[in-house]
Amino acid sequence: MTEECERRLDLTAITGHEPAEIRDQPSDAAVLAPVVERGGEQYLLFTKRADHLGEHPGQMSFPGGGAEPGDRTILDTALREGFEEIGLLREEVEVIGRLDDIRTVTEYAVSPFVVTVPDRAYEPDHREVAEIALLPVAGLLDPANYESERRDHPHYGEITIHYFRVDGYTVWGATGRILVQLLELTSGFEPADRVDRSSDGAV
Repeated sequence: MTEECERRLDLTAITGHEPAEIRDQPSDAAVLAPVVERGGEQYLLFTKRADHLGEHPGQMSFPGGGAEPGDRTILDTALREGFEEIGLLREEVEVIGRLDDIRTVTEYAVSPFVVTVPDRAYEPDHREVAEIALLPVAGLLDPANYESERRDHPHYGEITIHYFRVDGYTVWGATGRILVQLLELTSGFEPADRVDRSSDGAV
């Protein structure tokens, strides 16, 4: 990541992005990457997954989840999950664009949508969400808060794990990968040349 990267996201860079789609996974899912304006600064809204969940308990994530038969589109999946998890209303959401799909270790193809949402209090559904956190974009773009690890994955070979540590929270895993592309497209963020450590552990 360059020291010179902007401390704000240029969201117009998302509108022209043609997302790469993944069609070879058993299940589909979608998430919202919500941008909030507060006091002239940008924040990203994350959820902390409840500790009792079977998949990724306690991890930071964007609001979202698996597709259901009643969802007409994968965007509908993301919007429905946003309402169920944090009470986000569809009419409050402005969709900016879509990032590349990613594969997860739980065999989902996840479609991320970048959106803007109002600066208001949101109510977590504690069956799934332990906490809602607004993390400042300036903090996510601070090189002091970022590190990476290279691992050998049993299926995908060598991969890079990204870690963002801001305000006592750590964003990593699938959410970290989504965040990296969002920051790369909208700022001067450049993580590729920096690997802080290597590990033989599988993800």
